[in-house]
Amino acid sequence: MRPTRVVFVLVPRLHLLDLAGPAQVFTTANDFGYGYEVSYVAESEEIATAQGVPLRAQLEWPELGTADLVVVPGWRSPRLSPEPPIGPEFRKRLFAHHAAGGSVASVCSGADALGWAGLLDGRRFTTHHDLTDELAARYPRAIIVRDVLYVEDDRVITSAGIASGIDLALHLVAVGRGAEAAARVAREMVVYARRNGDERQESAMLRHRDHLSDLAHRVQDVIDARYADRLPLTDLAGQVGVSERTLTRIFTAATGLTPLRYQQLLRLERAEHLIGHGTTVESAARTVGFEDARMLRRLRGRASV
Repeated sequence: MRPTRVVFVLVPRLHLLDLAGPAQVFTTANDFGYGYEVSYVAESEEIATAQGVPLRAQLEWPELGTADLVVVPGWRSPRLSPEPPIGPEFRKRLFAHHAAGGSVASVCSGADALGWAGLLDGRRFTTHHDLTDELAARYPRAIIVRDVLYVEDDRVITSAGIASGIDLALHLVAVGRGAEAAARVAREMVVYARRNGDERQESAMLRHRDHLSDLAHRVQDVIDARYADRLPLTDLAGQVGVSERTLTRIFTAATGLTPLRYQQLLRLERAEHLIGHGTTVESAARTVGFEDARMLRRLRGRASV
């Protein structure tokens, strides 16, 4: 069999990591002999990136087969342009490749290019959390899936923001070459873990860090590092030099959570990751610091309501 060809469509002001992350996955996989050929096409020979590094690409598309993949990385887009990010010929290329049985993918705002090509209608898709409302309104016949890393629907694979392109590419290597191949590539790239598509875009550590309380941040640093340990409120208060009452008041005002609830969220999030990768509920509960699985089951039940 000939190698799988992966073609990246470069759009002006693309984010380097949107491109470099998945490109690194496929080129590393090829270094290991898994059979990928990577190429880059654009509507002009030189593309300006959001980070200021110019890139060069081919103007002519390579010949593609049904086993091949076309990927559209995202670009800097606090607001999406009312104009298509790619011209009519490239939009036709995307649509025709999928219609012929091939796969197409996007990272972040790259989903907008797939939408303009008519590939989102009637399908589930995701994108960066800052763009979900805008793209949901722009493509009402598509089904937006919020706060996940990637979604696959009928050979249209869309991923969230920037670094999630690595997760998407590792998933495609796992599907095409096996989980062992994906794990080998992830290890070579020093990726902490290959995440499942339905994991949340923002970790609990990030979701509750958008405040300006130095004391709350210092307490969170302790809990983040030792979330699996017993952390009595007395010990936390002692570490930051305030009373338990003051700690609880300031922490709750800053994060919307008590220290215990924040610790439980971290434990729950890590346990869900372990369970998603085949660990039993009982083993996951012990790993993240619960004495048994009953509390974990209760917390999972509350989260699903």
